[in-house]
Amino acid sequence: MGAAEPGRLIELGNSFDGFLRILASWENILHPGLSQEQQLQDYFALCLACHHATVATFVPTDVDTKIRGIAWRESRDLDVLRPMLRFALDSRAWTEDGISLRAVRGVSGHNGEQWSSIAGGLGRVLELGDTVSAEEAQAVIEAEIDREQAVFDEAAGQPGAELDLLRLSMILAHNRGDLTQGMGFWRHTRLTTPVMEHLSERGRFSVAVRVYQQTGLSAEGHRHYPLRPVKALRRSPATLLPLGPFLDDWGSVVAQLEESHEVLAALVGGCQRLEGQQGYYRAIAGMRAASGAFDRAASRMPNATQRLLRDSELRKLIDVPRVSFESMMRKRARAAVTMFSGKT
Repeated sequence: MGAAEPGRLIELGNSFDGFLRILASWENILHPGLSQEQQLQDYFALCLACHHATVATFVPTDVDTKIRGIAWRESRDLDVLRPMLRFALDSRAWTEDGISLRAVRGVSGHNGEQWSSIAGGLGRVLELGDTVSAEEAQAVIEAEIDREQAVFDEAAGQPGAELDLLRLSMILAHNRGDLTQGMGFWRHTRLTTPVMEHLSERGRFSVAVRVYQQTGLSAEGHRHYPLRPVKALRRSPATLLPLGPFLDDWGSVVAQLEESHEVLAALVGGCQRLEGQQGYYRAIAGMRAASGAFDRAASRMPNATQRLLRDSELRKLIDVPRVSFESMMRKRARAAVTMFSGKT
């Protein structure tokens, strides 16, 4: 897609097509006809679009602090800030197709990323006295809290939904953190402090967070540094990483890559470096189950990594059958929900 005619990026983003045009037209922010305030708005739009496109990939753009706080503090002019807030609100309509495999029952980490930038704008316009814009932004955040909680509660009460419940607990725990970080840039005033306290309480997701912690999912992380150097994983949306630790199917996909030995080496190294995680073991198990060329891939790894793969403890963990692993996790999920909410 070619770049658009020189114009305002912030005016392009109320649809997915607009989102794509922003990414294609990033040089527009350098147009000499833009004022400093217009450049700020368009820079914010570009950062938000880049973040949306990459946050669930192996190499996300590092603009979190800009969209949650720094950009909002570059101006006190509400006529500049209101379009930025509108843009952040409209970005909720952007699709995740092709850029993330981490949505569960319509809830994803992108929802948390979205409300963290909205929260940044909410705190700033509230600080500057625009209670009307603030009320709209707060209502959107609260509605999203209610929606995510309802989806989690439905899974918690549904027999057979334990794996979805675990995935949701991970998403909600991270989304809670995103909301907290978005409010972390607020200045405490008589208008902002009560709203911050209210949203902190409303967005606790207490049962979900406790399930996340109790079942060991907190060790899974979401940045996956060991996999970032493997360029083969960046060629297709099919190799985007879903939520761990349930990575057997993903392992079967990457086992078909010509560079499967590079993926395997990164996973083996990750098993050594990321204490407590289970997802990389499941990915290796999925690779082995899906491909008759597993031994060949292993033989193409560096000698030191081959020795790590032969480690008895690693072999013990990847030998666990998928059905046994998932059965264990289902039991953990049900026990945790019973412990923290009294549900059976």
